[in-house]
Formats: sequence, C-alpha cells, structure tokens
Amino acid sequence: MKRLSVQVKPNSKQQQLKVEADGSLTVHLKSPPVDGKANAELIQLLAKHLYVPKSLIRIRTGATAKQKIIEIDTN
Repeated sequence: MKRLSVQVKPNSKQQQLKVEADGSLTVHLKSPPVDGKANAELIQLLAKHLYVPKSLIRIRTGATAKQKIIEIDTN
C-alpha cells in the first residue's frame, strides 16, 4: 500500500495536480464538494496521473474534508 497526503481544492476553474516540496499533492478540481462528485473526480484524476486503475485507489481518511489520505493498492 502506498499512501499519499492530498489537499483538495474543489470548484476550481481548471483541473490541476501539483506536487509540493514535502511530497504531498495539491489537487484543484472542477467539481463541487456535493454528493461525492469531487471525490470521484479526484480518484479519476489520480488514476490517470499515476497510471493505475481507479479500483486500486481509495480515500482512507477525509472523505468529507479538504485534507485527505489516499491509499493506492500496489500489490
């Protein structure tokens, strides 16, 4: 399992993924934080960026927060 610390910024004008100096990610999402839309967009964007299927990515903590811990199943 690989874990990533992610800061999410929903309702942005464009999608953007930025790696911070400490190794965490800041992700700008177009979707609003309503009905899981931003979380779904986050998983889709991370899957595309990391070249892994969406089914291997899950939100470990922070499903309703802007600060999230993401787990990627690398087995």
